[in-house]
Amino acid sequence: MDPGLVPVLMLVVVTATLSLLGAVGVRRLRSWPVAVRGGVAALFVTTGVAHFVGMREELIAMVPPALPAPALLVTVTGVLELAGAAGILWSRTAPWAAGGLTVLLLAMFPANVYKALNGPVTSTMDELVPRGLMQVVFLAATVSLVVHYVRTPNGPFAQRRP
Repeated sequence: MDPGLVPVLMLVVVTATLSLLGAVGVRRLRSWPVAVRGGVAALFVTTGVAHFVGMREELIAMVPPALPAPALLVTVTGVLELAGAAGILWSRTAPWAAGGLTVLLLAMFPANVYKALNGPVTSTMDELVPRGLMQVVFLAATVSLVVHYVRTPNGPFAQRRP
């Protein structure tokens, strides 16, 4: 299996498993956002850990040359991914974590494009279209949560009347 598919599989498999558990009666998992939050957490734990173990050098090489301190940027984004994964699991911080992870995905997208256009292609997932589609799937998950929380009455983003 292509290692580039692992984050997508983590998102899909964990979300589907939690959804199934909700469908068969696990009350806390009946809400679709809870299942998606679990999948997003699994995704970002997987990618966040890769910033420190296993793929660190490859991730540093992905940083466009116009950006300073590639190793520091990889460290910071890895910490943010792990913090976002933790934050998405707690209902009080989940809306903010979903928003932060969405912004983080958008901020890191140029590195993915740079990798696809300039880096060595070692797998199908290194090419621009698959890499871009993978980012769209990740964004769909985080944005779906942001939209859910924006539309939630009395939620953290609800309009308060004086």
